[in-house]
Amino acid sequence: MSKFKKKDDGGQPAISTASLPDIVFMLLFFFMVTTVMREVTLKVKVTTPLATEVNKLERKSLVSYIYIGEPIKALQSQFGTTPRIQLNDAFATKHDIIQFVEAEREQTDPVEVPLMTFSMKVDKEAKMGIVTDVKQELRKANALKINYSTGKTDKILD
Repeated sequence: MSKFKKKDDGGQPAISTASLPDIVFMLLFFFMVTTVMREVTLKVKVTTPLATEVNKLERKSLVSYIYIGEPIKALQSQFGTTPRIQLNDAFATKHDIIQFVEAEREQTDPVEVPLMTFSMKVDKEAKMGIVTDVKQELRKANALKINYSTGKTDKILD
């Protein structure tokens, strides 16, 4: 009856995948740019204590970390189980801290040196004697902005 007949094409046309590689590469570049790789390989076990009143550091690029704790299992046969100090990727003694502070200051823009913070990530089982020694050496190096890294908890600790 009708003058025009509809064609039966057998379904919907296929979706074009020509732009799929572009989308994949955009996602790849996005994650490559936004991902921060760990700069330091931890050689000590650090389980930070918990705290209720925690403030976040503003400029993490101006923070230098000092790790204190017992060596990881793979290194305990060589270094023992007593708490050790780790500066960057190497174990150090308290006498190496002044050189570490000077090296960190040399790598930083001179205008930003007063804004530098030294953050101590200390294992909660470590003795305070080694922490006090590190603090005394930081004072000798005139590094007076010190931060203690902790985990956050909502409940009040006794």
